[in-house]
Amino acid sequence: MWDEPFERILRKNLPLMESGDQLTADLSLRDHGLDSMAMVSMLSALESEYDVRFLDDALHIDNFATPETLWKTLAAMR
Repeated sequence: MWDEPFERILRKNLPLMESGDQLTADLSLRDHGLDSMAMVSMLSALESEYDVRFLDDALHIDNFATPETLWKTLAAMR
């Protein structure tokens, strides 16, 4: 589904996620600590890792609901 760098970046920016927790496709990113500060950090890391830019239409909050929606958004930009 997604690659290791994506999972590493998500885990680093989800402060309420324990190291042993499984990152599932439907996991609520907000419930695991994704706030505005974490989102900025995550966006920067994703843009750097994948050499993409999140444009205005990709910055919609719904695109950051779950790992699956975020991965699909990222994949569409690549």
